[in-house]
Amino acid sequence: MASKSVERLLNVIMTIGSRRRIDRAKLFAVIPDYARATSEQAAERMFERDKAAILELGLPLVTDRDVLDESTVYYRIDAAESGAVLDLSTQEYTVLLAASRAWDDAAAGGAARRVRSKLLSLGHDADPDLLRRTPRGAVESLPVLSPLLEAVTSARSVRFLYRGTQGAPAERFVEPWVVGVHDGHWYVHGWDRDRSAPRLFRASRIESFPVEGPPAVEPRPEQTDLSAVLDALQDSDDRARAVVEAAPFKALALRDRAGSPLEAPRFTLPDLPRPAARRLLLANIRWLELVEPAAWRVEVAEVLANIAAAHEGDGDTSGVEGGAVRTAPRIRTTPTGNDTLSRLISEASYVMSRGEVDLAELSSALGISEKQLITDLQVLFVCGDMGTGWEDFIEAEWEHGMVRVRNAEPLRRALRLSAVEITALLAGLAALEPSAGDTEGIVASARQKLLAGMTEQAGSDDPVEPPTRAELAEAASVDEMASRTADRAEAILTAVQQAMQADDDSDASETSETSETSAASADPEGSRLTIRYSSVDRPGTSVRRIRPLRIETDGARSYLLADCELAEAQRKFRLDRIVEILPAATPQSRPDAGDGPDLGGRLDGDVWLRLDPPGQWVAESFGAAEMRDGDGGILYARLDRPVRAALVDAVLESSGAVEVLSPQELRNTIVTVTQAAGARHTQQ
Repeated sequence: MASKSVERLLNVIMTIGSRRRIDRAKLFAVIPDYARATSEQAAERMFERDKAAILELGLPLVTDRDVLDESTVYYRIDAAESGAVLDLSTQEYTVLLAASRAWDDAAAGGAARRVRSKLLSLGHDADPDLLRRTPRGAVESLPVLSPLLEAVTSARSVRFLYRGTQGAPAERFVEPWVVGVHDGHWYVHGWDRDRSAPRLFRASRIESFPVEGPPAVEPRPEQTDLSAVLDALQDSDDRARAVVEAAPFKALALRDRAGSPLEAPRFTLPDLPRPAARRLLLANIRWLELVEPAAWRVEVAEVLANIAAAHEGDGDTSGVEGGAVRTAPRIRTTPTGNDTLSRLISEASYVMSRGEVDLAELSSALGISEKQLITDLQVLFVCGDMGTGWEDFIEAEWEHGMVRVRNAEPLRRALRLSAVEITALLAGLAALEPSAGDTEGIVASARQKLLAGMTEQAGSDDPVEPPTRAELAEAASVDEMASRTADRAEAILTAVQQAMQADDDSDASETSETSETSAASADPEGSRLTIRYSSVDRPGTSVRRIRPLRIETDGARSYLLADCELAEAQRKFRLDRIVEILPAATPQSRPDAGDGPDLGGRLDGDVWLRLDPPGQWVAESFGAAEMRDGDGGILYARLDRPVRAALVDAVLESSGAVEVLSPQELRNTIVTVTQAAGARHTQQ
């Protein structure tokens, strides 16, 4: 939608919203674009499009007919409906604002772009201390998501190009049933019309913008559990409870699944299908030995021997030179008129509710540049109530770095979130929840209100109960490496958030004019923790004294950014690798280097991989800088300075579907690691 159309819509909203109601004839006379239309039919078509856009925006536009003259039509914006959007507490609003920031709105498309601005239109103030303690989530942001979510909510089909693991992209014709996040990645599950069967698609492998098709015809299942669908891909009749011996404080993900003490030399995993168990074991194989079942132990030894043999000697890079360079799909979404319009209304509402706002503060809140914000204000400045004259135009000022907006009362309203936008926020909340800690109850209540809003839009009287944290844990896929026991996770999260709260309280007391007594009595050590940390790249653990700064999430992973006394710098710690909180007096220590190869840090330069179809997830997980297609579905991928230990573990987890071609130094490391692990599994 062009900028002129945005101006026209603003003028229509201002003109209708500035009075109790306005009849259609007068509206058509005072809005310049309608008055200048080539015909009455052209004006009608333009207005019908504008009405649809206003309703999509979330404004309660109401049409009334005169009781005495059916030919007279009136329009108004229902003021009573404007408050029935989301009745949020300050804390709930704060966690939703944090959830909205989990999206890269520039990449994800309209739904993500509109969410943050619509939240700002609610007129709430966030709790700055809670916002700091709330994790910073990261949800995979893809331009294909908005049309996929729209297809689910509207029960329509879509067409798109999809590149599976076997090679060239092909068109798929799908009726989406569910679009959801699992382990930080978006998936689409639905009915494939061409194959007449349910199919699962990873959204990042969709290489064209989904085009809306005809209405769906296949009945949607009453219950569609994305985790169950993913679990079924690794299911097997060969199931067992694997017995494992592991180094103390290592293989924490497996220990958590088993409910095992952190130092126990032996533990038993829950009943798992063989493919899923093999993947979990190989991903942690540097720290453990599989004892039983015997047949699985033999298989693990064979896989390790094959990986070692594949990495002996020089890597064969001839396939790289002959491979066809894969061009990255360019799926770009440009902001629509409603994206821009929702932002303009939110800017006006946000400023009017506060009197004046710092220009930098407002641009930061909206996630746009100051240049874009000034452009928006210039649009507001030329719009207003067209039925009374220039004196009723919006007054927008931004001189001296302060923004003021006046004479725009019809824009001072909350915008209703659509079902698609609510889904986007629910995904953001899901990214925050694994590290919510003491904000878990706030996250749950915010999610309940979002679900209630979606149910209300669907016209259902049946309340939708959100899943509990325990149910979410039960639904987690067997390859969910961030899974951990609730007790350990909760204890660590609680301690971290209490430390950040103590830091906030200390800052507040220092700036208070009357807080000398409380500042003197405050515990200066309350904002620091002593932790035992199990690093992925070396044996043993370290003991560190840290001051937590903030929690960040990346898909299913949660990280703690903190000042580290031992490193004398800021460091990032994965939360599920913090083993325990120790007494403050515990001496600090670094882990021993060990006898094996050095797996610390990042690899210098490029790494080339050869990937069979089952292992091509590694290229996606590490964000390959370049990919080349070989024969038979083989993929060659170049990684730019990947994390050494993480890549070694991924190669092992792939069960031989990934080979490092270069550098030779990394090939030698993999041979050393696999031979050591294989020796443990061939000993009698």
